[in-house]
Amino acid sequence: MELITNPLSLLIILPAAAALTLLTVPRENSGVLKGFTLGATLLTLLVAIKLYAGFSPAGTAMQFQLSLPWLPSYGISYFLGIDGISLLLIMLTALLMPISVLASFSYIKDAQRGYYVCLLTLESAMIGVFAALDLFVFYLFWEGMLIPMYFLIGVWGGPKRIYAALKFFIYTMAGSVLMLAGILCVVAANHAATGAWTFSIPALCGGALTPEAQFWLFAAFALAFAVKVPLFPFHTWLPDAHVEAPTAGSVLLAGVLLKMGVYGYLRLAVPLFPRGAAAFAPWLAGLGVIGVIYGSLVAWSQRDMKKMVAYSSVAHLGVIILGVMSFEPAAVAGAVLQMVNHGLSTGALFLLVGILYERRHTRLIDDYGGLAKVMPGFAVVFMIVMLSSIGLPGLNGFVGEALILFGSFRVYPWLASAAVLGVILSAVYMLGMYQAVIFGPLRHTENKILPDLNLREWFYLVPLLIFIVLIGVWPNPFLRRVAPAVGSYINLSQPYPAAPAVLPAVERK
Repeated sequence: MELITNPLSLLIILPAAAALTLLTVPRENSGVLKGFTLGATLLTLLVAIKLYAGFSPAGTAMQFQLSLPWLPSYGISYFLGIDGISLLLIMLTALLMPISVLASFSYIKDAQRGYYVCLLTLESAMIGVFAALDLFVFYLFWEGMLIPMYFLIGVWGGPKRIYAALKFFIYTMAGSVLMLAGILCVVAANHAATGAWTFSIPALCGGALTPEAQFWLFAAFALAFAVKVPLFPFHTWLPDAHVEAPTAGSVLLAGVLLKMGVYGYLRLAVPLFPRGAAAFAPWLAGLGVIGVIYGSLVAWSQRDMKKMVAYSSVAHLGVIILGVMSFEPAAVAGAVLQMVNHGLSTGALFLLVGILYERRHTRLIDDYGGLAKVMPGFAVVFMIVMLSSIGLPGLNGFVGEALILFGSFRVYPWLASAAVLGVILSAVYMLGMYQAVIFGPLRHTENKILPDLNLREWFYLVPLLIFIVLIGVWPNPFLRRVAPAVGSYINLSQPYPAAPAVLPAVERK
């Protein structure tokens, strides 16, 4: 009974059960397929809201824990639990799923049953990653989400979908193999030291690994998560995957899947191997800042709106990594909040680009212009989301970026100063794109008859706008829930004995 009475386990089981049920629906029954999938994702969202309401902001321990023996002789259990960090990411996932389903109603016309099965399976795996407190279970969910995303890109994507899907799968699978090797090593080392087998993440934190072992194990985990973020120079799979994926695939890829790399550093890499983190932190922060500048410059040069938003994600995630690797309370809290902010604003940008593509079947900036005259509602929504993405004060993007930059400046003043350049560049290319698409003369005849946002599109865009404004003007409820988890993360990263001399240890301030 605990499997379905525990809200965390229920969040994982609901979408998976819905996916299995959907397989019994006839393929030609499009209305039932859409309605059932939307209902299942809305029900999951309701359970997530109940989870959020029952979460104690003052609690420092993992909440809603569930531990059921699975392979007890090897110390493997179905162990779930959340803190403030995983709570916000689960809420983001649950919010984006019904939005993605609604956005797919008119976009996906072929093999609809398989498409919605993939979406539901993906939701179950994503929530499982954020809820797992057992390394074995974490890895199963981590690998499990690759399969539905591979099919979402490879079957329902654009002209180069097979190339993009294979590239996505190979890159992420290669990183996952390194993580699996690291998991086996840390479990074996713990067994050698204690005589007991365990895959429990809390039990393995603070283990008696040597500095050299922590150095190499952190490197294995860090590389796997760097590919997932993705950090420069492991980012090359991302633009292809975004451009070729269907709209919902791009929304979930940017909104949730990219955050799993950052979450991996917060939940596994740094707490398990703090001495390794000491050696690599300044280098990872530096790669993050390089990604900020590189992603911004390449985004500036794009004429395809979807590719521009994809490269902007490289820049935004680089800022988040800078905050995570600063080990400074404000910077880490800002990084966690910015993960949610990026999911909201970039997810909304992909939805808006998808709306234009459905109407005109082109994403090129030069094919638009003057849309404010024929799509005023679209122009207003686009403006709010674009301003959120560039960090306008009063909207969600500003809060997270400000906390990251203020906090990281205390640890990496030069890197934080360089990251500000990315903030400036994001305003340059986003405002330029908005100007070219929304204002000016209606140069193309096809654009003169474009319909404005319909009721279904308003339904899935308005919730994103609400949170974009709400977090911008009142971020405290979210930061309060994150604060204890941020404190635990920083405490776990505190023991910094001398790391191997291969790389310099980060200076503590």
